[in-house]
Amino acid sequence: MAEYLASIYGTERDKVNCSFYFKIGACRHGDRCSRKHVKPTYSQTVLISNMYQNPLREPTNQLTQEQANHHFNDFYEDMFCELAKYGEIEDLKICDNEGDHLVGNVYVQYRKETDAQSAVDSLNNRYYAQKPVYVELSPVTDFREACCRQYENGNCDRGGFCNFMHIRVPKGGLERELYESQDLTLRMLKEEQRATTDRDRGGCGQRDRSGSNHKISNSNDNNGVVSH
Repeated sequence: MAEYLASIYGTERDKVNCSFYFKIGACRHGDRCSRKHVKPTYSQTVLISNMYQNPLREPTNQLTQEQANHHFNDFYEDMFCELAKYGEIEDLKICDNEGDHLVGNVYVQYRKETDAQSAVDSLNNRYYAQKPVYVELSPVTDFREACCRQYENGNCDRGGFCNFMHIRVPKGGLERELYESQDLTLRMLKEEQRATTDRDRGGCGQRDRSGSNHKISNSNDNNGVVSH
């Protein structure tokens, strides 16, 4: 019996634990869900809830699509460089869904569970763009199971309210540049120091970030600029 329960844990056959929460780290029913949302005590993956605000969905928006793409690239780079302070990033996903439980969610998967925990401990109760940041460990282990395949193929019939992740990807090769910069920085640290603190590992190297405006901060009175 124990083996059977273990084999169905987090699947649609599991009548006790929510399969959506297990796969995606979020459920549209929230606390009203009839199944359990078991929060992990350790994980490589961190969830920052409702972090990205798509300006194209604002009623007063006046940005063009090109300007909105630049805005997202700035946000993605801010997130990558800030989150890389806690350890080596294996994957960074930002949701462009419209449902309350997924809108603007940022998922970061670290190489080490200890780095994920360090990020949670440090980032909770900080601010971004004058709003508090809510961070927790996520049960998500495989983004291939969490992402909407129809959306990736350009034809999701559920639109923005789909319950699977609609991942927005930065333009112009930024994602590749950031991972290459991280790899270079890690190699340099290993060669030069061999022993560094978690907060120094995995930075963004020498990339020019002059276009960036918003970062995570310790207070809500500085228009979202990173400070410690």
